[in-house]
Amino acid sequence: MKRVAIFDIDGTLFRSSLLIELVNRLVEEGIFAKSAAGAFARQKLAWLDRKGDYESYIMAVVTVFRENIKGVPYREFSRIGREVVAEQKDRVYRYTRDLIAELKKRGYFLLAISHSPKGALDHFCRRLGFDKVYGMVYEIGPTDRFTGAVADEHLMMNKALVVRRAVAKEGLTLKGSVGVGDTESDISFLELVETPICFNPNVALYREARRNGWRVIVERKDVVYEVHRGRK
Repeated sequence: MKRVAIFDIDGTLFRSSLLIELVNRLVEEGIFAKSAAGAFARQKLAWLDRKGDYESYIMAVVTVFRENIKGVPYREFSRIGREVVAEQKDRVYRYTRDLIAELKKRGYFLLAISHSPKGALDHFCRRLGFDKVYGMVYEIGPTDRFTGAVADEHLMMNKALVVRRAVAKEGLTLKGSVGVGDTESDISFLELVETPICFNPNVALYREARRNGWRVIVERKDVVYEVHRGRK
């Protein structure tokens, strides 16, 4: 049984969000209405000015994506996804990029779990050597256009359930396992692994890390350092 290493992608490996980049491009190309960008402009500005939180920003982007993806031809979305990944593929954090390469050499099964669309994730994760990718699957109707529905959304919103399914399906073991995440949505799978790593965590995950004595790693500019473990 192979040991497993589990990685969130957006903000943990990729230095942005694949969903944000996809939505911006879909608006630029007129596939989404120009007004769509205005629907999350306030939250984006508040985040950039450090007057609002990132969670509000990304949830506004998610809402825009879901409200506008219905009726979009899959071929157009797939093309956009390939183009975005081709342009953004190297915009990753050094720490997690190097950790992935090290764990791959050590024979770990690499598992990616993200709330970004799976179509784009597959392109992004394939070149990095991931063995399995779980992302949000948006359903496609008989005319090869998105219906707006999400398949197995209840499963994807609980990353621990995803991990347990992958472990059972792929014949893996959590003994010696590693997990890396950056927000509270990753807590459920970080609780399962032997070595949880909170990388550039938001405040909710940082507090959880402090309570549990988990490792906290920060990468800032060209410096990577570990915040001391501890409990409140």
